[in-house]
Amino acid sequence: MNILKHIKTTLGLTARKKVKRSNSEVKYKILEAYEKMAESYNDQIDYKPHNAHYDRPNTLSLIENPSGKKIVDAACGPGKYAEILLKQGAEIIGMDLSPKMIAFAKERNANRGDFFVHDLTQPLDMIPDNSQDIVLCALALHYIEDWTATIQEFNRVLKQHGHLVISIEHPFFEYENFKSELYFEVEHVKINWNGFGKPIEVNSYRRPLFECIKPLTKNGFWIDKIIEPLPTDAFKKADPRRYNELIQFPSFLCIRGVKK
Repeated sequence: MNILKHIKTTLGLTARKKVKRSNSEVKYKILEAYEKMAESYNDQIDYKPHNAHYDRPNTLSLIENPSGKKIVDAACGPGKYAEILLKQGAEIIGMDLSPKMIAFAKERNANRGDFFVHDLTQPLDMIPDNSQDIVLCALALHYIEDWTATIQEFNRVLKQHGHLVISIEHPFFEYENFKSELYFEVEHVKINWNGFGKPIEVNSYRRPLFECIKPLTKNGFWIDKIIEPLPTDAFKKADPRRYNELIQFPSFLCIRGVKK
């Protein structure tokens, strides 16, 4: 069976079945998009400026002394974060909704770490309570409509005083980028990405700043650090135009929470 057809069936969606829950339909569209772009995404992950010279250096700055730490890489994509952290001596559990991304993560990391397909809206039953030092979730939470259950699971698997490190699209940037007129709402949005071959429609959920903070503070975390990231000098060399945009207004937001 075609993997997309199989997962579509698993999510309760078929070509003949009317979708009753819009969030399930959106989830499938997100999966479909990442399956389509997985190979190109993996090929570019080492050097694509927004990843290599913007998200990763700023988000990784929130992970201190990873050697010997047990880290969950939630929505690991093709395993680039895992690759860096494994080389620094961390133990990694990585998961992603996309089977193709997991295949690339396993290949990239040569069977180091434990990688598997998983939907972050579902419980992390495979990970014991209070067992992990860090949960990392980079540029993925905007694909989830309601963060509550996901953040609760991140809290459950972390040791006391463990760290949750996330990066997200900046809510002010999203409000402008999607030309929203409903800032205070969590709303379904979509956009075409043109950097991975043919244009690919990517669906996600835009939300206000307080809806990025509240799920953490109401579910067992206090906010330790927030970064509105700046691009590195390498970004300037790779893409001067977008570098100039990012030093004027941020696209991403990086947050570290500590388990109470």
